[in-house]
Amino acid sequence: MNPYLRKQVSRKSQYYVPRVCTLDSVNGMVKEAMEEIRCFIAIELPDDIREGLGRLIARLKSRQPDVKWVDPAAIHLTLKFLGYVAPDRVGEITEAITDAACGIPPFSLEVKDLGVFPSLNRVRVVWIGVEGETDKLLQLQKRLETNLDILGFPPEEREFTPHLTLARVRDTASPAEREELVRLITATKASPIGSFTAKSVSLMSSQLARTGAVYTQLAAVKLK
Repeated sequence: MNPYLRKQVSRKSQYYVPRVCTLDSVNGMVKEAMEEIRCFIAIELPDDIREGLGRLIARLKSRQPDVKWVDPAAIHLTLKFLGYVAPDRVGEITEAITDAACGIPPFSLEVKDLGVFPSLNRVRVVWIGVEGETDKLLQLQKRLETNLDILGFPPEEREFTPHLTLARVRDTASPAEREELVRLITATKASPIGSFTAKSVSLMSSQLARTGAVYTQLAAVKLK
């Protein structure tokens, strides 16, 4: 049996809830749920790339209240969003990342070309593309999906498109606001931000706060 699958089977019995729950057991389960960590897997960006993204966002940024621009310090090349995870699962997730990264050497990526999801007619996300040695990036991401699926994290239904998110448009944005955003995007001739070498993959936590998310690296796996 695959080692990841064996762990998944054993975990189901670990979290079995008895038919009759005492007050202490209920409080324990509530505490455990509260301690779960919001996690994702990503390649972190070097400072010069973040600075270049900051300059681009400053050119695009408008006063539209329903367009939320991302703080450059919070931009990552996300490979997989995991959702809320129990702290005791960090180890096995790190093992899955290590297995996925095995045999994949560091690779070069270039940040360039603005784009939107899903289309210019209905903009929900503004992003900048990631090019370069994407064959290695896609291989890594596909391996992650396979290993994490065994651990109970379903694969993404949408095909993975390497990108960095610059802004998100709220559903409450008016047609005029969307038109203004499209005008800004199409009028902006963005030079390539720059290139960097991806040398590791990080398991990150994201703690949501009123001032924005706080990111912490839980583990890092080197590419080699």
